[in-house]
Amino acid sequence: MKIDDKQSKKDIANKDPFEEYQRESDPSKRERSYAWHTAIGLQAVDGLETSDYLKETAVKNIEGEITLGEAQALIESYYKTDRKKEEPRTEEADKVSSRITGIIAEKGFTFSVAQYLSIHHRLFDGIYRHAGTIRAYNITKKEWVLDGDTATYGGAAELRATLEYDISQEKAFDYSGLSMDAVIRHLARFISRLWQIHVFSEGNTRTTAVFFIKYMQSLGFNVTNDIFAKNAWYFRNAMVRANYNNLQKGVHETTEYLELFLRNLLLGENNPLQNRALHISGVLKQDSESAKQDFETVNRDSVEIKQDFDKLISAGISVRSTNNIIKLIQKFGYDISFGRMDIARELEITKSPASEILNKLLSIKAIVSVTGAGKGKYKFNQDFFTNN
Repeated sequence: MKIDDKQSKKDIANKDPFEEYQRESDPSKRERSYAWHTAIGLQAVDGLETSDYLKETAVKNIEGEITLGEAQALIESYYKTDRKKEEPRTEEADKVSSRITGIIAEKGFTFSVAQYLSIHHRLFDGIYRHAGTIRAYNITKKEWVLDGDTATYGGAAELRATLEYDISQEKAFDYSGLSMDAVIRHLARFISRLWQIHVFSEGNTRTTAVFFIKYMQSLGFNVTNDIFAKNAWYFRNAMVRANYNNLQKGVHETTEYLELFLRNLLLGENNPLQNRALHISGVLKQDSESAKQDFETVNRDSVEIKQDFDKLISAGISVRSTNNIIKLIQKFGYDISFGRMDIARELEITKSPASEILNKLLSIKAIVSVTGAGKGKYKFNQDFFTNN
């Protein structure tokens, strides 16, 4: 897929530039495409979007016009000379994407604490002051999938010891004689526990994902597909659910969702990976038998979602648009900021209809602009949905 220079920006703005490469007969192009696609997709776990310039540069590398090293140098140079063209967090997304691609493409890998810390340093050097450094304070994070509660992360005083223990235990584990079901169950437990430590102040999920990809490659698995690229947010939410207990609410930690992700990744299965299925309320959960039910029918089983549905209908939004907006509420809640590209990605639509949805939401004041999160970022306005 050779992109003409005059049309490249227009093409990239209107479709996934990597889609055609995933059907490419040339294995080198296909592998480079998956590496870039995965790297870019992982930025979604922190609500980041890459620039068109990054994608154009990636395509040149995939086509073989420039080396990966040259592509990375172009990205670094772009933000030295044209810094004002992009938002600060777009710079982070671009640089980290190019660095992830480089690590995935490398053949070498050592399963060790030092490698884990090194990956974080390589990804975030020059972006975070604490790149590659273990955090020195305790953290909590409100999670939409936990209905605003937080998972329990590792205590600051024991982070290195816990990390060293988990890595040593996994290094000593014997996979011989295990069925693939048992292998996947074990991998799910390992990676969810590694992520739960949350060694760093920021960038834990992206670091853990890259480390895990490299580890799975070292075990002989072929992970050059688009599962991480398209389901990065699900991957993160699945690890949240694997580390959360609330016995009073009848919620237990479970790796079942992470296992579905890994079965798709490693076995080529097609299990539905829907973020709303992970919500602890249970009203959004859909098992494999009900996943194909009409979305509106499923939504109306929930009193809270029905209220949101009726509120939007009363504001003059069509049933079809309302169903799409409900999906976005389930995805982002009231705390996560999103933009046009997030809407397009979640609903699998192009930028134009995504812009129409944004305009509709703005017109009825169902969303509010967010400052400091990048240009064109919004959050759902909880007052709109809760006030009579």
